[in-house]
Amino acid sequence: MTVEVERSFDVDAPRRAVWDLLADDGNRARAIDVVDSFESAGEETVWQVALPGPLGSRTMAVRTRDLERNPPGYVNFVGRSKAMDVTGEHELTERQTGCRVRNRFVVDGKLPGVERFFRRTVDDEITNIMELVPTTVRPVDR
Repeated sequence: MTVEVERSFDVDAPRRAVWDLLADDGNRARAIDVVDSFESAGEETVWQVALPGPLGSRTMAVRTRDLERNPPGYVNFVGRSKAMDVTGEHELTERQTGCRVRNRFVVDGKLPGVERFFRRTVDDEITNIMELVPTTVRPVDR
């Protein structure tokens, strides 16, 4: 089963400053509450993700890498694990006062409940992304 989620928000910060935050693999990992730790290994970053389950949480490796990177406006990345595959995009559009950040995620769960968990927690993760940018943030859609 696959779930697709898109969220956007405006920030009162230059597009380049927002790009510097969101294009960093470590910042992307830190924004996700279930990432226990991460390690860069060449062009790949391995996230150790703790997913809750009926018998307690399981930690698994999610191998992430960029598919496309066009600074300072677009990054598309993929993460693969035994539990799920996820693709994500951050697209930054210059605005008169700052920029708009569009986030799109597609999660293809391989274990029961992964998609429900993602759908339940995605808004918290977007809030974490918004908090990376230390300026005024205005949600566009929810």
